[in-house]
Amino acid sequence: MAVKIRLKRMGKIRAPFYRVVVMDSRTKRDGRAIEEIGKYHPTEEPSLIEIDMERANYWIANGAQPTEAVAALLKVINDGKLKTREQGPSKKERYEAALAAAGKASDSDAPTPRKKAAKKADPAESADAPAAEDAAAEGSEKNES
Repeated sequence: MAVKIRLKRMGKIRAPFYRVVVMDSRTKRDGRAIEEIGKYHPTEEPSLIEIDMERANYWIANGAQPTEAVAALLKVINDGKLKTREQGPSKKERYEAALAAAGKASDSDAPTPRKKAAKKADPAESADAPAAEDAAAEGSEKNES
């Protein structure tokens, strides 16, 4: 059986991402894989390349042939020329900066609270309500006579 290390395309029509997989060379491009050893997202800036090199080396040592695209990805990882994304401020830090820009000092000055749901009438009050209506009805009957 001829085994290849190749890319398995996934994602939407204009937003592809790939999984680096070990497959039989006769299977479909997006068919069943023997093992998934990494992922590649070319649309991100910089491109995300994550490949388990230990597993890749194992399969290459056992006769798997990488395709041209996978060989290029492996070369980028081995050369150390892989660009990494700079870590920006955390979500909480961005939120606090936005609050400060809006003129608020901290979390303690949160926006107004949400309206609470109207309380349901107590069963005791609902029992009194018909009695009050009955008393009003009786009073109007007396006035009519």
